[in-house]
This record gives sequence, structure tokens and C-alpha cells, in this order.
Amino acid sequence: MINPNDDSAQYLISTVSKRSGVKSDLVRAWERRYQAVTPTRTPGGHRVYTAQDIARLKLLNQATSNGHSISQIARLPLEELKQLVKDEAVGDLGLAMPSDNPTDRLYLAEEYVDKCYSAVLAFDSNALEAHFEHAIVELGTQIFIEQLLTPLLTKIGERWRVGELRPVHEHMASSIIRTLTYILRNNNPIAANAPRMVVTTPIGQLHELGALLAAIIAELKGWQVTYLGANLPAEEIAAAVHFTQARAVTLSISFNNDDLTIPKEIRRLRSLLGENVALIVGGRAAAHYIAVMEEVGVLNIQNYAHFRTILDGLAAQPQTTDAL
Repeated sequence: MINPNDDSAQYLISTVSKRSGVKSDLVRAWERRYQAVTPTRTPGGHRVYTAQDIARLKLLNQATSNGHSISQIARLPLEELKQLVKDEAVGDLGLAMPSDNPTDRLYLAEEYVDKCYSAVLAFDSNALEAHFEHAIVELGTQIFIEQLLTPLLTKIGERWRVGELRPVHEHMASSIIRTLTYILRNNNPIAANAPRMVVTTPIGQLHELGALLAAIIAELKGWQVTYLGANLPAEEIAAAVHFTQARAVTLSISFNNDDLTIPKEIRRLRSLLGENVALIVGGRAAAHYIAVMEEVGVLNIQNYAHFRTILDGLAAQPQTTDAL
């Protein structure tokens, strides 16, 4: 039994994560960005936490699940956190819970697109990050990704092509989105028997936001996701599938490189994966490669709703094994 009044640092982050319900990477992010907890270190450099740290993280996890922004509650005293969770006093901090009315949230998402784009145009990273954090709370993760981020990134791309924005505007926005992904990612425990997926981009595809958002959506659907970042050759992706026993691979293709690299990599990966591992491809430039995808039996993502349907269908299928 953990005594929350025990102030001796004795728990490694793996234990803290298990007992608090907060993933290890999220614990580190809350610690680094908001000083939610302040661990000490062993002579070997390992973080060690107290029972009170575990209690704080449990409460913070509950409060953020109820719609609070971690940036506003991270440093609250333990007793205040307890009272906050007990009373579910979301209104006391002036925060809005996601509306139960989908239409209201869609209108709100449109307003946020305009506000966020204005922040990008002004190159105001602080305002953009604040808009994003508030929108996540008010919209919920799924609508935030599908109705705010996607239209916003499309708008940024269009305005860049006509000369209203510079590449640095897109880089600034993308960088902030990456820093917020730990908030978006599913923090609920994943079932031990959850289907597994590897998400990445093929070699030569350096933009990873599409893949990152696909990974988050898959996690929200209950998949155990191994996210590999960008720019991986088929052999390495197949190796990750072997190590994780993944049931599916999702690739994001953002740019048409006008060469034979992507078709070659798709064919190679399809061959390496075998018949029992699904290969899913989406992204802004995926349509340029529809011929090769149809040739080798790739599942082509039409939109986010279609992706969720694909995930549900694959999850419902019995697990099979295939030697890679």
C-alpha cells in the first residue's frame, strides 16, 4: 500500500507510470514543461519519485481527463488537486468542457482555425500554442485533429503556395503541434490483447505530422501503437513489425517526389510483410500512388472516418501469425 504522505524518493518511473496511470513519456513531459513533479536522481542518474508524486500524478490525470489544461493545474498543491477532482469544479478555473453538441463543436473548431491561422500569420508561437491547448480542452481530441488541425494545415499549405506564408511559418506550426502530441495521445491503459500497429513514413518522406496524427487516432481506437518517426526503408519497417508482432502498418505520404522510390518501397514492404499484416497508406500525396497501392493490395485511407472504419474491421479479425 502506498502512503501518500511518504516523502522518501523510492519509485522508478516505470512503477510511477503503472501506479498513477500516466505514461512514462507524459510524466517526463509534465515534469519538464510544467514542473508537475520534481523527482530526485540516483547516483546512476535514474529519476526516483515519492509516493506523493504518484498521488499528484493520479489526480492530474483525473483532472486533465475532465477537461482541465495541465498548464493551469500542474503546480496546484496536493490538497487543492484533491478538492478539484472531488468537486469536479471545472468552472472554477474558467475552463470549458467539450460540448455534447457536435454541431456546436464544429462551429467552435472553425473559429479556432481562424484564430490559429492569424497566430501563424503573425508568427506568434505563444498565441498559437495557447489556442491549441484551449481547443484540445474545448473540442476533444478527435474533433481537434479532424476539424481544426487538418483544415489549418491545409490552409497553411495553400497560403504558402500563393506566397502569403513562408516555409518557416509551417515549420513553426508543425513544431508546436509536435510538442503537444503528448496531450493528444491516449493516456488510458491499453488492453494487453489490443491489436498492434506500426506507424511511420517511407524513405524520402520527411514530414511526419500525418503519421503522428494517424498514430494518435489508432491509439484512441484502442490499438497499441509503435510510432517510428519518419523516413524509414521497407526493411526496417518490416523488422519493427517482426519485433512487435504488429497486425498492421500505417504509412503517411505527404509529398509526391516524382520518382520511383515510393512505388518501389510499397512493393518491397508488401512483400516483406506477408499476407497477414495489413498495409495502410494515407496522406496528402497518397493519391499519386493509387496505381501501385491497388496493384499490391494496400488499404488506402480516404479520410479519418474511413481510417477508423479500417481499424475497426482489422481489430475484429482474429489474430494470425506470419513469418517475416
